[in-house]
Amino acid sequence: MTYRPLIGISTYLEEDARWGAWSGRRAALLPAGYPELVQAAGGVAAILPPDGPHHASAALARLDGLVLSGGPDVEPARYGAVPDPRTAPPARDRDSWELALIDAALAIRVPLLGICRGMQLINVALGGTLIQHLEGHGSEPGVFGCHRVSPVPGTRYAELMPAPLDVPTYHHQAVDRLGRHLLPSAYAADGVVEAIELPADAGWVLGVQWHPEVANGFQIVKGFLRAAIPATS
Repeated sequence: MTYRPLIGISTYLEEDARWGAWSGRRAALLPAGYPELVQAAGGVAAILPPDGPHHASAALARLDGLVLSGGPDVEPARYGAVPDPRTAPPARDRDSWELALIDAALAIRVPLLGICRGMQLINVALGGTLIQHLEGHGSEPGVFGCHRVSPVPGTRYAELMPAPLDVPTYHHQAVDRLGRHLLPSAYAADGVVEAIELPADAGWVLGVQWHPEVANGFQIVKGFLRAAIPATS
């Protein structure tokens, strides 16, 4: 039997969720595109709601890989900035949990894929900063936009996505100063960093600003899953 790596995916924690006959309920939610892409690429998806940061190491010890999903803005205080008026209210529990997950993944070299907010949080975890607002990388509320992303030759991202590609995008924040040891591995036409990664000798760590769970993401997740298969399998 082919080994199917177990992949944890972080979730949204919503205070006023609605489904079926239920409304106004607190819920941990995740757009289905994330687990469906992991499953289609050959993995087993496990949803990770926010938890106490001290539980992050125990969670990572049971996982073969970690995906940090998109979501709300990272709290500016995490990177030493004053909130811009256009920055959304913080999700402090989620920030704390996911930063602890990143630290745990880096410590034991569990492969790590950050998507949109997930990429931004990897940068913050490693001491980088964010642009709190930019124009032209989204669309109307709840609708994905599209723009072209070009890889940097010689990077892990370029190995997986070797050609410029029009990708689904929905964000208003982006990487500013890169965190420790991070390399830019893709750009938009306006110079915004669209992918970051750590050198190969630091483990498999990749962040993408756009949304591979919506479209064009199979090769990225397939490469991530290859890295997540234990050497003994």
